[in-house]
Amino acid sequence: MRDRAVARVVLIAIGLVLATLVAILIVLRVQRVLIWMVIAVFLTAALYPAVDWVQRRVTRGHRLPATLLVFVVVLGAIAGLLAAFAVPLAQQGSQLAGQLPQLISEARAGRGPVGEILVRVNALEFVQQNESRIREVATGLSEPALNLLRAVATGIIATIAIIVLSFLAVLEGPKVIDGGLGLLQPRRAERLRRLGKACARTVTEYITGNLIISVICGVLTYVVLKLLGVPFAELIALFVAIADLIPLVGATLGALVAGIAGFIHSVPAGIIVIVFFVLYQQLENHVLQPFVFSRTVKLNPLTVIVAILIGAELLGILGALLAIPAAGIIQLILRDIWSHRRGAAQSTSPLLVANAAVAGHRAEHAGNDRERDHAKAADDGG
Repeated sequence: MRDRAVARVVLIAIGLVLATLVAILIVLRVQRVLIWMVIAVFLTAALYPAVDWVQRRVTRGHRLPATLLVFVVVLGAIAGLLAAFAVPLAQQGSQLAGQLPQLISEARAGRGPVGEILVRVNALEFVQQNESRIREVATGLSEPALNLLRAVATGIIATIAIIVLSFLAVLEGPKVIDGGLGLLQPRRAERLRRLGKACARTVTEYITGNLIISVICGVLTYVVLKLLGVPFAELIALFVAIADLIPLVGATLGALVAGIAGFIHSVPAGIIVIVFFVLYQQLENHVLQPFVFSRTVKLNPLTVIVAILIGAELLGILGALLAIPAAGIIQLILRDIWSHRRGAAQSTSPLLVANAAVAGHRAEHAGNDRERDHAKAADDGG
């Protein structure tokens, strides 16, 4: 009998280990899809309050028109923003394409800003001595170009999938939430509903704060490049603003592109651009970003920095992007658990129990007194 029990425990342990391994393999195989789902969840949480507001105020309780209206407005705003930059970007792109042969010929001859830089660092001599090797490397770039095209196609598919998942989640969210909360006690269901609304508001406020910081970075970059006379200032400023959406390291990525453009224009301009980004990155990382996120996501500045570092270590750029709202949601959940347990502990404390007992005895005595008064009044009336 004892041998059977031991064998049963061993089999259960082996089964649990195998099930864990299978689960890990499945997660690794569908890792990309899981990442898309996580992004869709955060996008859903960001748009959920807006859809609820439109459903109450505009569409009078109809969920589908409200969801369509919010998604059309958001996607239209993104398309309008891209279209506003499309014309100057196309003009500057054509100018760059027209100037590219001249820039290359000047660089080969050691003239122009690029050629002067190559001559100073002895890069032109290196290129001339290793021209055959450089050509071999250039001919071998077909596979990286193919990988780039695959990445672009995957990005398009991911964008469409995320939008569709978010749309369906926002549309069917109330039914799923009501169905799930209907299985719980009313008090606990109401508590979870309030917590879910607070989490969604945290994600929305994080996105708002991140956009504000990116707009500030892009505008300041455009002003600096325009004052220095660096060409393609709009294109570079747009890239810097988009890259700055990535916390901590975004400004550095933008600084590389802007710095290269500055040095191509002139050495003093490149130095000024680098100095500007060094100062701005310190301002953003230690003052602007913690201040904005502490006001929007209601997180301590130290918590913001620690969350970004941990998220970047775990999931790279995606982890850095999602670290702050994740930290805000965790903080809300911990606060809710703490307040709930604290309330339960207070309700079961000896002092509160004694006070409740005293109040009950007083209410009982008051009821007995009222009954005697009524009985006496009835006797007097009789």
